[in-house]
Amino acid sequence: MNVECKPTVTVIGAGKMGLPLACQLANHGAKVVACDVNEKTVELINQGLCPFDEPGVPELLMRLVSEGALLASSNLEEHISRSEVIIIIVPVLLTENQNADLNTITKVTKQIAKSMKSGVMISYETTLPVGTTRKLGNILEESGFKAGTDFDLVFSPERVKSQKVLKHLSDTPKIVGGVNSKSARRGEKFYSAFLQAPIINVETLENAEFSKIAGMIYRDVNIALSNELSRYASFLGVDIQQVIGSANTDGEAHLLSPGIGVGGHCTPVYPYFYIQHALTLGLDPLLPLAARKINDDQALHFVDRAKQFFGDLREVSATILGLGFRPEVKEHTLSSAFLIQKALEDEDCYPKLVDPLYTDNEMSELGFRPGLVEGELIILNTAHSQFLNLDWRNLFSKGTRAVVDGRNALNKTEIESFGIKYIGL
Repeated sequence: MNVECKPTVTVIGAGKMGLPLACQLANHGAKVVACDVNEKTVELINQGLCPFDEPGVPELLMRLVSEGALLASSNLEEHISRSEVIIIIVPVLLTENQNADLNTITKVTKQIAKSMKSGVMISYETTLPVGTTRKLGNILEESGFKAGTDFDLVFSPERVKSQKVLKHLSDTPKIVGGVNSKSARRGEKFYSAFLQAPIINVETLENAEFSKIAGMIYRDVNIALSNELSRYASFLGVDIQQVIGSANTDGEAHLLSPGIGVGGHCTPVYPYFYIQHALTLGLDPLLPLAARKINDDQALHFVDRAKQFFGDLREVSATILGLGFRPEVKEHTLSSAFLIQKALEDEDCYPKLVDPLYTDNEMSELGFRPGLVEGELIILNTAHSQFLNLDWRNLFSKGTRAVVDGRNALNKTEIESFGIKYIGL
């Protein structure tokens, strides 16, 4: 591949991570096709319209489409056969047994094997269990081409975050590994030229895969530690935020913030890629398993504290504030709201849900009862700006008796001044 020319790149998966990546590559000189099975997504992209909210992407997409630098298609085979570079960024989540669900990415890989040409570079950006890219490479070799010789095989994990994707694509170091040093070098050269981010060549596929998973396990374990410390602090009447803030000033500690739970596509998911593989190897992944339990149990912990105040949550009117797993982000994958609702329902308390980013129909389809900001018990799950300056005097007059501040985002002094019980971190 000559980076002096404009390579033809196919990005498979035009979702919230794939489409911004496609835009960034096209913006730096590549000719990009974004492939997706969703016909509506393809149609919108080809009209220059972004199918989701992500700062900077709508304007960039409109320009690139109008210039002919980027188009979308659902005809995967046609574009695979013409591509010099193929990037796969399709979802891999968990099965009911907490194993990586590789069905979609395996299906896509088999499609690629049927139509790929010699000389292509294939890069997987979807986070995968260690060793998976090499196994997918075996499927690609059913094409008759040899990985590392006839085509280059690369793993380069996405390391971005919703609402900051374009910034992270530019600023966050891009990790690259290959099936051999030739593939790794080609991946390094490609991403350096057409992403223009700092590049870290970690040489092997497995090094690159584990780099992403190790980072996610660190985050999950760190949050779990803060959550456990916060439970201890609540019994002592100690301000955990003051403790964390001061502890983090010694240059050694870097405790993250505790909260009512951990949601999203990444942190609650990727530790299991390690856990399940470690178990098959006869290892005992004690710390990641404990972290997952601690973080998932946070919802139950806060509901138990509310129960201590009310005595019995049966017949208590409750409202959960926020479905999104992050403030101002419309993304509910593995949101703590699901765990909070279950913990309440186990106490025969059936809450309502409020989230300004979702319609009533959307919340109902996800199993929630839409409501208003009211109730004897109010639980803050997502610190949307709309929830940060509520009229607590008015809520008290309407019967609010207790507030669970699951994100340490509310004004405890103000809430308590109206006679409302504040249950925080």
